[in-house]
Amino acid sequence: MDSKIITSFLILLMILVVPQAHAQLESLSEVSQKSVQVTIDNEGKVVVVHQIINSNQDKILKFVDGTVSNLEFIDKLGRHQSMDVIEGSKNIPILANQGEMFVKYDLDDALVLKNNIWTLNFRYLETTTFVVPEEVGLLFVNERPVFLEGKNAFTCHGCQMVLEYSINEPRKIQYVNWENQEFLIEMITYTEIDNFEFSQPAKQISFRVNDSNQFVTTIIPLELLWGPYVVLLDDEKIYFNEYINNGTHVWVNMKPDTTGEVAIIGTTVVPEFPIIAPLAIGFLMIMIMPFVRKFNLH
Repeated sequence: MDSKIITSFLILLMILVVPQAHAQLESLSEVSQKSVQVTIDNEGKVVVVHQIINSNQDKILKFVDGTVSNLEFIDKLGRHQSMDVIEGSKNIPILANQGEMFVKYDLDDALVLKNNIWTLNFRYLETTTFVVPEEVGLLFVNERPVFLEGKNAFTCHGCQMVLEYSINEPRKIQYVNWENQEFLIEMITYTEIDNFEFSQPAKQISFRVNDSNQFVTTIIPLELLWGPYVVLLDDEKIYFNEYINNGTHVWVNMKPDTTGEVAIIGTTVVPEFPIIAPLAIGFLMIMIMPFVRKFNLH
């Protein structure tokens, strides 16, 4: 490492260890950042990397909220310099004319595991890319599902969110037989599912959840039960998300806050109204409209 870099890091170290410098830090403006990346591994370790744009003035870099450790500075040639962090530090000075550089650190207590759900409360105003474990197929941002579609990364702009996900959630298969047809319903959840039933007269799928505050994702064949849907927990409406309608199946997700009987109620049920009926009606209307217009003109 050349003398300029060594000198800069020594000066930086002096700033960090001298308490009187805190007032000076407060007067500095924030650095400009090219990118921020938060990487989470499958054991819950969180690593943050800031890409800093060069400046001709001293500035500060605000840390992501949490306990910072293993702080490193990396220049564009890949040279590393480790540095201790004062306990409770919320930012770090970046001296002028350092060139483009990276600041990397661990965030030790930001991610919490409870009831098989990893949770990260995150607030940072810079655009941030999150890289999550490859085993995560579905995650939730402020209780709204984000389907990763084979990717393990997503970007949040000016981000304030609660990020939640589980790894390798069990998949349970339920079969419904109706008039010589077999329908497969897939349920993705850590909770135990009992008393699964499909009622054609009631237009509903019902089951019992034996654990509270667990995500339950039910993949429903549209040919079996068509939406829009209502979800009840012990006969009371609860919040749910309906998403990823691929034309044959729909994903219905909920997070019951207590154990109890869940009912997913649709508006159309096999064989009352086949899945092709809405498409057929729309196609028929398109075909007859020219004739209707012609008749009206005469």
